[in-house]
Amino acid sequence: MRLLKSLFVFIFSVILFAKNSYAQDSLNIKWENAAKKISEKEYEIKLKGVIRNNWYLYTTKDDVDGLLGMVITYNDSSVAAGPLKINAKYTAIEDPIFDKHKKNIATGDIEIIQTITFTKNVLPVLRFKMNYEVSDKEQFLQEEQKQTITLDKTVVALTPNRILISSIDVKHPVTECGNADTTESKGLATVFWLGFLGGFVALILPCLFPMIPLTVSFFTKKSTSKKAGIRNAFLYGFFIFLIYVLISLPFHFLEKISPEILNNISTNVYLNVFFFAIFVFFAISFFGYFEITLPSGLSSKADSKSGVGNIAGIFFMALTLALVSFSCTGPILGSLLAGSLSGTGGAMRLTFGMGGFGLALALPFALFALFPNWLNSLPKSGGWLNSVKVVLGFVELALAFKFFSNADQVMHWNILKREVFIGLWVIIGAALTLYLFGKIKFPHDSPIKKLSAGRISIGLIVLAFTLYLIPGVTNTKWANLSLISGFPPPLNYSIYKNETTNTTHFKNTDCVLGLNCSHDYEEGLQMACEENKPILLDFTGYACVNCRRMEENVWSQPDVYKLMKEKFIVISLYVDDKKELPAAKQFTYKTKNGIDKDIVTVGDKWATFQTENFAKNAQPMYAILNTNEVLLSHPVEYTKDPKVYLAWLQCGLDAFYKK
Repeated sequence: MRLLKSLFVFIFSVILFAKNSYAQDSLNIKWENAAKKISEKEYEIKLKGVIRNNWYLYTTKDDVDGLLGMVITYNDSSVAAGPLKINAKYTAIEDPIFDKHKKNIATGDIEIIQTITFTKNVLPVLRFKMNYEVSDKEQFLQEEQKQTITLDKTVVALTPNRILISSIDVKHPVTECGNADTTESKGLATVFWLGFLGGFVALILPCLFPMIPLTVSFFTKKSTSKKAGIRNAFLYGFFIFLIYVLISLPFHFLEKISPEILNNISTNVYLNVFFFAIFVFFAISFFGYFEITLPSGLSSKADSKSGVGNIAGIFFMALTLALVSFSCTGPILGSLLAGSLSGTGGAMRLTFGMGGFGLALALPFALFALFPNWLNSLPKSGGWLNSVKVVLGFVELALAFKFFSNADQVMHWNILKREVFIGLWVIIGAALTLYLFGKIKFPHDSPIKKLSAGRISIGLIVLAFTLYLIPGVTNTKWANLSLISGFPPPLNYSIYKNETTNTTHFKNTDCVLGLNCSHDYEEGLQMACEENKPILLDFTGYACVNCRRMEENVWSQPDVYKLMKEKFIVISLYVDDKKELPAAKQFTYKTKNGIDKDIVTVGDKWATFQTENFAKNAQPMYAILNTNEVLLSHPVEYTKDPKVYLAWLQCGLDAFYKK
């Protein structure tokens, strides 16, 4: 139970962190900074601050009351910092914030001096953050202010920090071919039906399936008339649908703060590792080794209000269902949450997915109330429900490794290479096959006297899929598993050293499929100018499923590949790359909306580059530019038809050579 609470607290903290990372600095203390060179690698840093009237600052660490004091942290590990020297006007008070414990507080003007030494080369730009606590005797706030000091203006002037390219006009490209909007609408429809399928799967699990006849009978028997019973059942279904849609609404608020926030959340390393652990935890629960429930008080409070009024009572009955069924719906909702946020459509994808999920749960209650005789056709509860739960446990275990793979790739850990990932899926598939044929049993399984036709059929399907996966662990031309493209790591993220020259592994592992590419815009632009070729901008991500599908199923097609290889310079920009930029290349960028954004990682730079120039944050997204950085056609997103994508490429190429 503590683990579940930690999950919700952790997700909320990550969302809050993402929100606060774009917020303006607090104005309780205004700081000015300066640096004085002492020797070749030694500088004196001086910070002057003015504390707001009626507020005071805690500068000293206090372990008893949990005060951090003034803490300065430098971004680069090559900075060795000396002790802080703080000059301020101090007053001793009995602080009401800490039960009148005596505290020495600073008010008015404050000066902080610190000597730093560079253990390596001196950075042209010094970046650091200040953490401290302030109070006004009623409020207590922990604040963080980011500071930047330029030490070498000459070097900084030569650093290319271009983000907004004024010549890119997304509304008026040279030609009218291409249209990125159609894929978004299709993607929303797809995620809705995936959510609906997830809700249907949840319905046939032990914590929900038995509730269908019980709930419908309650409405039909307790209502004053048949018409009232049907109306209440429909209202109950509507509230179920509404509750799951409401879950997605906070993410729309986050998306308005900054378009990249949702992608940052979905590719957050700690969140992906945490989801990996949680999904393994859920899988073990589904295998029957323990039961997951929400706090009993939470569901009891909702249930106690189910009798309050008519409509309000029905709403709380729906809320009670959502809470008590969490042990079954939680893993499915987790998959939906993680899978929706990083794709085209952002928060709207999540709303459509949650809507599909809620609709699948709501429909049976409404339909069976309308046609109560259908209840007789429902299969009886029994051991088959637990078998469904166990099968879902295997699915959860397989999905868990996808989350770990996301973290592995964005952080460049090189742990879960493609063949290792597929090998784990082969093991899970083999274990599931043995379970379906009765060779493996779990704690709550009923004795199997005879395998049913349905169980044998599903077992054969799982066996066939497992056999299909096996070539994926080899270094052969059959290693490209098109049916699951996008889920495993890409072909060039391999344990093999590309010792062969087959069509699935390539000598140039830095570029997908061995294309002429760059992962830096300025470098790619220079390549294009030198070779007089158009630029194919590829906004992609290590954790992007549709990006891998495009590369493995569309780019790999001979006609498409030949055109891209011979006629284009591909610039693949990974928006979720968590590798930190060199300190000299980190900077603060003011967006078109007037928000100051710290560009610290490679992904920060390219995600901002995409949203500023194309007003989109979806991956994959492709755009064609000429060497004058003019947009040649409308950008396109995920395009599963190679012929359509080829026609778009050719159209952009024709525009490039058009006189």
